[in-house]
Amino acid sequence: MNPKVSVVIPTYNKADVLGSAIDSVLNQSYQDFEVLVVDDGSTDNTAEVVRRYGNQVQYLPKHNGGTGSARNLGIQEANGEWVAFLDGDDLWLPSKLSVQMQAVER
Repeated sequence: MNPKVSVVIPTYNKADVLGSAIDSVLNQSYQDFEVLVVDDGSTDNTAEVVRRYGNQVQYLPKHNGGTGSARNLGIQEANGEWVAFLDGDDLWLPSKLSVQMQAVER
């Protein structure tokens, strides 16, 4: 069954903070989601950081093309009914998806 939300995280050379961004998604009170990290040609250890999450996170590497192209690839690969974006150097509060999905349902 497809997830309700596809969380797309475009990133470029943010390995030092990417784990915190991913953790903020995985710790959501709303849990019907998938996580796709789109690596926009990073030259740091971004791939290694994402691999630590195993099957919880899908890793999509690509040649550097900018944030827009990374977001577009994430949308193409998304399986959810809804798409939510989180930058690789940002965090979500634990209830972020829950609040948004309640608004959608209303």
